[in-house]
Amino acid sequence: MVRRTRAEMEETRAALLAMARKVFREHGYAETSMDDLTAQAGLTRGALYYHFGDKKGLLAAVVEQIDDEMDQRLQTISDNAQDPWDGFCNRCRAYLEMALEPEFQRIVLRDAKAVLGGSSPESQRYCVQSMQRLIGNLIDQGVVEDADPQALASLIYGSLAEAAFWIADGEESDNRLTQGITALNLLLCGLRRAG
Repeated sequence: MVRRTRAEMEETRAALLAMARKVFREHGYAETSMDDLTAQAGLTRGALYYHFGDKKGLLAAVVEQIDDEMDQRLQTISDNAQDPWDGFCNRCRAYLEMALEPEFQRIVLRDAKAVLGGSSPESQRYCVQSMQRLIGNLIDQGVVEDADPQALASLIYGSLAEAAFWIADGEESDNRLTQGITALNLLLCGLRRAG
């Protein structure tokens, strides 16, 4: 048996992830055959089992990769904002807008919810902690009313996540996004410190 180098192993894993993202996006998790997926990637089913355990493990890895990319996009919004409050609000709106992106909608908001129960608990904790830091800074700056940052972050994250599922789960996703952003603006206005 030929031993593969670490670089070859990482290349195999990356190829499987890239093909899974493409096939899951186009056909959905339930309609994806592991034999077809591995054949399209030019790899064996054994490679899939070695790196991910099974089809569900592959989906979890794809969701983690998409979540990481989304987190980076959202962080860039916060980092590039001239005003921290505007950055926070724009970040929340951008999350809802992502619900219309085909890959996020199909893989994360539909398939991951149905198969995995949603994003991993670690991913959810990371999102809440990131939001908690942003809210804590806004409280310290006197922009947001004094309240427990973790409680606010949990409520806002939960609201955004449920609204994203709602936006993705309908025939009128564009209309739902508009309604969701209107409701989000009302929710965020309630956080602002008067004056």
